[in-house]
Amino acid sequence: MKTISTWLTALGMAAMFSTTGADASVVIGATRVVYPMDQREVTVKLTNDSANPSLVQVWMDDGNADATPADSKAPFVITPPIFRMDAGKSQTLRVMFGGGALPQDRESVFWLNVLDVPPKADAQPGANTLQFAYRTRIKLFARPTKLPGSPDDAPGQLVWKVVPAAHGEGQALAVSNPTPYYVSFSEISVSADGRRYVNDQGGMVPPKGQGVIDIPKMAGVHAGKVHFTAINDFGGGMEGDASLAP
Repeated sequence: MKTISTWLTALGMAAMFSTTGADASVVIGATRVVYPMDQREVTVKLTNDSANPSLVQVWMDDGNADATPADSKAPFVITPPIFRMDAGKSQTLRVMFGGGALPQDRESVFWLNVLDVPPKADAQPGANTLQFAYRTRIKLFARPTKLPGSPDDAPGQLVWKVVPAAHGEGQALAVSNPTPYYVSFSEISVSADGRRYVNDQGGMVPPKGQGVIDIPKMAGVHAGKVHFTAINDFGGGMEGDASLAP
């Protein structure tokens, strides 16, 4: 089966890729996917909101944004992998676990890629044209059965601590996660000594692990409060507060 790269070569187009999907005509009907490991498959809906057809390719990766469909190591199969979407139409993807050993005491995370290649633009004979292809990536959380606790309760169990920033200037937050669930954020702020320091880029902390989140311009903080907006299974925000650990 041809890949999108083969199609691009055959059509004589140059492609530029965007991981935001902000200008893509093909829209994913979710901001994240949860895959309960006791299910045979989950479905994801795509919709073409533009007035033109698109050629679409979908694949999974294990966190390597540069992985192509051919070299992806993610243990999931998606059907259909390549298809045409007419204007205003929808397509349902079937995502199936392909087998392999995944941790059973915590979630695993993978990424769903949707590459949207619009039709070739009309051009004068002999003119050079540049065709844009847009890629959107969203997280897929593989969730084993019978994990203790609840993913909605996980953000409130995190432990926050100030540490030196990795680049050598200022401070960052080290976040310890004792739960079996990934915790993702859309925004994190620290209030200390009458000042407020904000990270509006978000971040993610792995289960039973630790992550370091940069807080721009934060320095000289030893005690204070953390306010965060965590993201639930449906893409909604859950606000919470915590104290900095000594």
